[in-house]
Amino acid sequence: MEDYPRTLPEFEARFTSEEACREYLVRLRWPDGFCCLRCGHRKAWATGRGLLHCASCHHETSVTAGTIFQDTRSPLTLWFRAMWWITSQKTGTSALGMQRLLGLGSYKTAWTWMHKIRRAMVRPGRDRLSGRVEVDETYLGGPEGGTRGRQTEKKALIVVAAQEDGKGIGRIRMKRVVDASAGSLIPFVEESVEPGSVVHTDGWLGYLPLESKGYIHKVTFLHGNKKSPSELLPRVHRVVSLVKRWLMGTHQGAVSHEHLDYYLDEFTFRFNRRSSRSRGKLFYRLAQQAVAVEPVPYKSLVAQPEAGSGPNHNI
Repeated sequence: MEDYPRTLPEFEARFTSEEACREYLVRLRWPDGFCCLRCGHRKAWATGRGLLHCASCHHETSVTAGTIFQDTRSPLTLWFRAMWWITSQKTGTSALGMQRLLGLGSYKTAWTWMHKIRRAMVRPGRDRLSGRVEVDETYLGGPEGGTRGRQTEKKALIVVAAQEDGKGIGRIRMKRVVDASAGSLIPFVEESVEPGSVVHTDGWLGYLPLESKGYIHKVTFLHGNKKSPSELLPRVHRVVSLVKRWLMGTHQGAVSHEHLDYYLDEFTFRFNRRSSRSRGKLFYRLAQQAVAVEPVPYKSLVAQPEAGSGPNHNI
């Protein structure tokens, strides 16, 4: 049964102590009952230090071990406020806004928290898109002058998949890619879309291998077509317009290419849950995923991902 506060007063009344936060995380992490990380035994008791002591092997563990909260020196009550604030704001918040809101000691702390929370916005083993799916790529910041084909040096190239829902948009996926070659585009489609689905693209050759990968490939050639690209592939273009507006509005465009994927993950998390009637349910999903993903040390957060091996350009 999904258990979450529906309103801010409910949230404030419920999570007033570290114990209340730990108990909530225990239920989310072990919905079928405690399971020792070392021996798999199902019984444990809580110690005075807030740890769980296994009744079989006597190993003691924290509910935050192996989660995004691992090794934090800040109270869980503050983490919970951060997650509530992020999920209750329809357009999200910046690290600077988070620092000011929670009174965090430094911008570095707020930035680290934001990125750890963004890691929890991707559910492990999430379902792929299916049915009819539009796929296209775009530059963030607009096409570069002087580039050949779909090459890019300073601009970020992202690929977007948008599931059709009648005339509307269902779920989406997005990712930054190094180029628009088949070697970059096809793995994205395989990761994002169920085989057997109809994948609708333009006539770019990078999508040519789709049928050999088990997809039904619908091609719309843009060249010479009286309709604009936004009319021919309306869903992906709508998503691109929204994500550009969000990056420039909430984050003032100050997003480095190296960390862009995690901002895209946040946008996807919000977009795919935009019809949720309760913002509390978004908090619940985020907390649920926060105890399901691996911890991310600060050094890993600032490490440059493989796809971002170029200069640190902002969008």
